[in-house]
Amino acid sequence: MKTRRLGPLEVSAISLGCFTYGAADERELAAVVDRALALGVTMLDTADSYGVGESERIVGQAIRGRRERVVLATKFGNIRQPGDLRPRGVCARPEYAREACDASLRRLGVDRIDLYYLHRVDPEVPIEDTVGAMGDLVRAGKVRCIGLSEAGPQTIRRAHAVHPLAAVQNEYSLVTRDPEAVTLPLLRSLGIGLVAFSPLGRGLLTGAVEIASNDARRFFPRFHDANREKNANLAAGLHAMANRRGVSAAQLALAWLLSQGEDIVAIPGTKRASRVAENVLAAELRLNEAERAELERLFPPGAAAGARGPDLDALGREAPPR
Repeated sequence: MKTRRLGPLEVSAISLGCFTYGAADERELAAVVDRALALGVTMLDTADSYGVGESERIVGQAIRGRRERVVLATKFGNIRQPGDLRPRGVCARPEYAREACDASLRRLGVDRIDLYYLHRVDPEVPIEDTVGAMGDLVRAGKVRCIGLSEAGPQTIRRAHAVHPLAAVQNEYSLVTRDPEAVTLPLLRSLGIGLVAFSPLGRGLLTGAVEIASNDARRFFPRFHDANREKNANLAAGLHAMANRRGVSAAQLALAWLLSQGEDIVAIPGTKRASRVAENVLAAELRLNEAERAELERLFPPGAAAGARGPDLDALGREAPPR
C-alpha cells in the first residue's frame, strides 16, 4: 500500500472510514477492519458520535493486540443520542474536549489517540480555546496530532496558529468538489494534509445504494427521489468509463481523488469486507491527463443534485472571534 503523510503521521493512501449508515454491527465492522489491516491499510478513522460510541468500542476491540500497526483517528464535538440518526448539537468547549478525549480513550482501550479531530465548528466557542485544550491533550501524551473537520479557511488559519494541524477532514469526491476552490490551496500553503471523507459520494458513485429505515442517508437531500435519479444519471458516465478501463466505478473515483495531490488521503467506508479489497486496489490505478479531464468534464463542480446533507452546512463555517 502506498503511503502519504499527514504532518508527522505516515498513513496508507487509502485508509478506512469506520462510520456505517445503519446500526453498527460488531461482526461486520470487525471483519472489515481485519480485512483492511491485512491489505495494508494503516489508518482507521472513527468518531465518538458514530453509533454514539459503539464504533469506537468495536474498533478498539478489533485492533487489540496489534495497536502498533494502526494510526488511530477519532473525533469529538458532534452530540448524538442513542437511537437518533440526526445530530443533536455541537460542543467544543475546552472542558468538553478533555472529557470527550478521556471517554474515547476508554472506549478504544488505548492510552493515546494518533489523530484527534474537532468534528464540527462550535458557533459559540472561539477556535483558539478549543485548539488550546487539544494542544494540552498533546502535551499530556493523550493525543499525538490534532485536526479539524469541515472548518472555514479563517478558522483553519487561527487554529493552526495556536497548535499545528496535521490534517483537515472534509467531504471530497467527484460529486463534492468544494475543497478545490479555497480549502485545498490554503491547506497546501500551511503544510496541512486533507483527509477526504465520503470519497464515493456516500455510495452515489458506486451505484450500489440501498436505503434502509435505519440508514441516515434518508435524511440527505441527494438521496431524495428526484435528486437520486438525477445523480444516478450523472454517475452513468463514470460507470461507462470504468467499464472501458476494466475497473470498478469505485476504483476509478478513488484513483481520481488520489491523483489530485500527494497530500490527500481517502477514507472510504463499507460494511462489506469484500469491498475493502476493491477500494485498496485503487491506490495502484494510474490515470492519464485525458482520463482526469474526462472525469472532471463529467462531474463539474456543483453538478450533483441536492444539498450534501442536513448537518453538513458547517463547511466554510467560521468560529466566533475570541
